[in-house]
Amino acid sequence: MKKAERFKYVIEYFSEHKPVAETELRYSNPYQLIVAVILSAQCTDKRVNIITPEFFKRFPVPEALALASREEVYQYIKSCSYPNNKAKNLIGMAKSLVEKYDNKVPADVADLMKLPGVGRKTANVIASVVYNKPALAVDTHVFRVSARIGLTTNAKNALESEKQLLRYIPEDKVAIAHHWLILHGRYICKAKNPKCEECPLTVACKYYKKTYKLS
Repeated sequence: MKKAERFKYVIEYFSEHKPVAETELRYSNPYQLIVAVILSAQCTDKRVNIITPEFFKRFPVPEALALASREEVYQYIKSCSYPNNKAKNLIGMAKSLVEKYDNKVPADVADLMKLPGVGRKTANVIASVVYNKPALAVDTHVFRVSARIGLTTNAKNALESEKQLLRYIPEDKVAIAHHWLILHGRYICKAKNPKCEECPLTVACKYYKKTYKLS
């Protein structure tokens, strides 16, 4: 199966069987989502969803978070990974929103990446989820699943993986493709012990063909 055919198979499958795919982070507005995505770095969405309700009660808007001390923010997020660094970044992000963006989360990926704690992956999540832009966030799940299936080839990092994926994914499917791949990686194509016996994509999967030595 050629790469274009592999992409076609995967996209058609998900389009039919998973026409609605969304982030599992709970949020009500762009500010809440950017906070949740920053917290989710190397932390599960489940843990973030436990933390954020009380966090948003105390810091409902960027102005409130911008005025907080790092010690106070730490107390709300200490059960997630790297709480010290995330507390610093969350306050810095909020200050930037207040001082530079009129309390609004920008839509442009370049502007988003200027915010403390916001890298390319986070920026792409916000741009695609909030503003429905054709931005593709590549996290560890997307990186792994894409390589295993054969959608990417020898990608050395997330940016290379992103560029390869964007060559073949139609623009109108880019925003949802991230969710397809991340959810598939989270529940089926796991890092350890992938559930190949449950996977609907084995026909197109290079990993499956190699692992089970199929001709």
